Amino acid sequence: MAKVISQDTFDDVVQENVVEFSMTPSEAKEETIKQFEAQGINLANIIKDLAINPQSGKPVINETVDQIKEYIGQKAEDNTQLLEQLALLESECSKSLAHRVLAGKNGAHDALITLLEQTLSTDSPNDALIKKCLEAVISLTNKQPDLFDAEAMAVVLKLLSLKHENEEREEITLLTLQWLQKACIMHEVNRQNIMNTPALKLMKPLLSKDKPLLVSELTAVFRFLVLDDDIRVEFGSAHEHARQIASEVLLNLVELLPVFEDPNVLADLLLTIGVLAVRQELCTAIDEAGGLTTVFQIMSINMEEVRLNREALKLLRALAGHDSVKAHIVQQGVAPIVKQLLETHQTNDNIVSAALACVTTLTLRVKEHSEAFFETGIAEVIVEALRTHPKHKIVQRNGAWAIRNMVSRSRNQCETWISFGVEDLLNAAMVEHPSVAQDIKAALRDLGCSVHLREEWTGKAEKKIAN
Repeated sequence: MAKVISQDTFDDVVQENVVEFSMTPSEAKEETIKQFEAQGINLANIIKDLAINPQSGKPVINETVDQIKEYIGQKAEDNTQLLEQLALLESECSKSLAHRVLAGKNGAHDALITLLEQTLSTDSPNDALIKKCLEAVISLTNKQPDLFDAEAMAVVLKLLSLKHENEEREEITLLTLQWLQKACIMHEVNRQNIMNTPALKLMKPLLSKDKPLLVSELTAVFRFLVLDDDIRVEFGSAHEHARQIASEVLLNLVELLPVFEDPNVLADLLLTIGVLAVRQELCTAIDEAGGLTTVFQIMSINMEEVRLNREALKLLRALAGHDSVKAHIVQQGVAPIVKQLLETHQTNDNIVSAALACVTTLTLRVKEHSEAFFETGIAEVIVEALRTHPKHKIVQRNGAWAIRNMVSRSRNQCETWISFGVEDLLNAAMVEHPSVAQDIKAALRDLGCSVHLREEWTGKAEKKIAN
């Protein structure tokens, strides 16, 4: 069994080489590594790229945390040195997860939370100090959500309650929302704890038509609160969180759609609305609020925007889960827009696959919807998309789905599809992508083409069934 040592032991030897033997930090680390490896020690658990103070020989990150702790309880008017230390901690934590873990073990999180509490408890909080503390704690919490605790949540609530008296206060709110995002990723308990506080009610008033940056950060928090990515938890509360958030802010988000022109902000809003639309009554509420008309207008105006249209297509697909809303989507003229998107972004596999998936959902088991799409001439555009992306499995699969749903109840379309050469394309895709062969066979079957359906297994009875 290989021998191992602690990080402290390694750092002590590096310090000794710097102080006692006047080595440079790089020489000291190199000598220390050689020394331990010669003794047969496994250094896989050691952080070897820590920045070292050339005077003291100690890791900079450890010294920085210790110096920050010294400021706790002090009421010095000049915080210049503290701000520098906080900036240095943020810089060190941004280097790697190992650096952040080491800082957390040395008490960096508790020190930052205490500093924030201390600053917020004063009559006139120091905005510059709060910003630096938040930048450091965001960097520290990145991929380390376990650090976020009840004390941190209490600080977040205080920060969200601050009045926006100046630009710095708005920046503080933006940083606070980014901190919440880091705390939500891969941590179901944190998400549930956040939802059990008044945080949502404090965030709702921040949805303002005058503050696009705030809207983008807020929508990101809403999306992260409905993640289901924590493997440590058997059952998450993503659906319930989505319902709670939607009941508070969904209509506000829909109302903000016509307000903004920035494609990125619009994409964030569309994505968030789609994520929150998890129940039929929510889909209906979006439709009744005029959401469909607004989405179509946004897509038509921003036809060249890739991300925005991808999110719009996903939203339409989510809303189409409700049959009556699906009918409204087609009746209000989505077919020409989808066709134009496919033509405009023929070479973009992301848009093409999203558009084909949208066609698949909207034409499922509804002959009238299939005819509405077919009348726009979309068949030739879909075939051309398949021809353009022969190596892309998702495009080929979604294309097969779209074709199958369009022709399954409208056999009169088959000759048109075949005249565009779709049979050869699907047969080639079946050879190229065997994992989606069954989907492609379904399309060929409904097109009336020759297809070999293999019997996977034949059941045999142990006893003969009497007539």
